[in-house]
Amino acid sequence: MANRILVIGALMALIGVAAGAFGAHGLRPILTEKMMTTFETGVRYHLVHALAMLIAGLSAHGFGQRIFAWAGWSFLIGLLLFSGSLYTLALSGIRGLGILTPFGGLAFLIGWGCLAWGYWKLPLSRNT
Repeated sequence: MANRILVIGALMALIGVAAGAFGAHGLRPILTEKMMTTFETGVRYHLVHALAMLIAGLSAHGFGQRIFAWAGWSFLIGLLLFSGSLYTLALSGIRGLGILTPFGGLAFLIGWGCLAWGYWKLPLSRNT
């Protein structure tokens, strides 16, 4: 499970960098400033949470706790809903998909909560 999260997290980071480059070089002349800002917000959250997926995957691998895998999957769901809805809105102008954005944000919050809970519940090391 941890390896899948790590692979998908790395691929999400790759896609995030590609989306950022596409926005900066291909979309800037086409999109309005407001839509460009929307797209850039999607990219920013995309990249941050791709890295969060990698942290969750490494934690799941290293500590063997399921809560870290749950965090990784929550981050992926958040990426798809939050960033995906912002990308769609910026590129198509379809506002109806904006209803998905807060659910993506909630998935991000759940992921961060899972990470915090998982780290809180780890046994204390005798070496600290």
